[in-house]
Amino acid sequence: MSEMKFDKDFFWGAATSSYQIEGAAYRDGGGRSVWDMLARQPGKIANGDSGETACDHYHHYKDDVALMSEIGLQAYRFSISWPRVLPDGTGKVNQQGMDFYSRLVDELLEKDITPWVTLFHWDFPYALFCRGGWLNRDSADWFADYTALMVDKLSDRVSQWSTLNEPQCFIDLGHYDGTHAPGLKLGLSEVLLAAHNALRAHGKSVQVIRANARIQPHISVAQANKISIPESEHPDDIEAARQHMFSVREKHLFSNSWFSDPMILGQYPEEGVSLFAAEMPEIVEGDLECINQKLDYFATNIYSGVHVRAGKDDGFEVVEKNDLPVTQMGWPVTPEALYWGPKFIHQRYQLPIVITENGMANDDVVENGKVHDKQRIEYLYQYIGEYSRAIKDGVPALGYFLWSMMDNFEWAEGYNKRFGIVHVDYQTQQRILKYSAHWYKALIASHRSGALKDPATSIVDDQAIEAV
Repeated sequence: MSEMKFDKDFFWGAATSSYQIEGAAYRDGGGRSVWDMLARQPGKIANGDSGETACDHYHHYKDDVALMSEIGLQAYRFSISWPRVLPDGTGKVNQQGMDFYSRLVDELLEKDITPWVTLFHWDFPYALFCRGGWLNRDSADWFADYTALMVDKLSDRVSQWSTLNEPQCFIDLGHYDGTHAPGLKLGLSEVLLAAHNALRAHGKSVQVIRANARIQPHISVAQANKISIPESEHPDDIEAARQHMFSVREKHLFSNSWFSDPMILGQYPEEGVSLFAAEMPEIVEGDLECINQKLDYFATNIYSGVHVRAGKDDGFEVVEKNDLPVTQMGWPVTPEALYWGPKFIHQRYQLPIVITENGMANDDVVENGKVHDKQRIEYLYQYIGEYSRAIKDGVPALGYFLWSMMDNFEWAEGYNKRFGIVHVDYQTQQRILKYSAHWYKALIASHRSGALKDPATSIVDDQAIEAV
């Protein structure tokens, strides 16, 4: 691979989410979320785990920010726990929760790390779920009021805002598939209604941020994008992959375009509207105008892709690849996803790109106080190299967030999967920088020096890693 090149203003960060790391769930005045609800149901989460303690970041945030600074992070993406600041989802404010996030922001800024706030990363207030959750049309107003609260508290210091994280997941996996909170298996009509209300919530949230932020806001929404990779660089295969990536041909909502099109293009994709004709919710006059708010960049979470080639009649077909390496999540390792994903997304939506999540679950083992996660380094090296190639080919890109800063509660998988570049002992709460953290530190330092070098030697050279 040739030398990586990124613009001097390109930033390097890492990401987490509230329920996955904070712990202290519903303590100090906070409320319960739908994930607390799901965790109480036998068999829903591996080993009966929950986020009740997790990494106890709520009490260890200063130490965690110090580790971020040691690694050299320029940005940190984290989410606010809606029920921590509004125990009932609306109404009375929990000041202890509000103060926690204010202290976290101050600590980041003191270490010269830019805070990137995600307002909703799946921990929907249980009290509002009992009032219908995303099926209730009022949910958009609940979310707008919550947004206003956080903007009033943090926007004097925070400029980077994301409304929702991966609506594809919390709608499709949470309301249709049932494997994620709130664990529902609804009919498609109800799932489409929940999705529409979540989109309206996004639109109203953007409006609130733009109207009330004290410093110039930069706003987006993090999408869970499944990437289509051309089987070859023949124009027919490239076009087939592009079509496949934005097609809506199956009756579920894990779709790249169903959420992005109304947000950015102002309308639902026609193919999907036709497919869902019998199940479409009522779209009240003004809904699409509300959803279609100006975004400053396209935030995308990319882990893998599928290979696609041209099919009959200008169509496409997925190519099964059974020989690809896979992560501990069983996801195929397809570095080209970080080339074709940003490229296709930018071509369709004409926005600069930010990778808001990318990383891998690995079978990490602590040996003599160290974690030699060379597989993760190899993964990151390959994926980031493909991202660099997309940028060289003209895709405007602003930055990259590695998932994740630390090992954490991996939703339905409990604590079985480790995505972090910082190892967490969940019994003692001890943190250990993995080899990948040292590698990432070297990558960031090289970029800051103005001479980003190919870090390939660090993949196999233990001494080079330990010398960082």
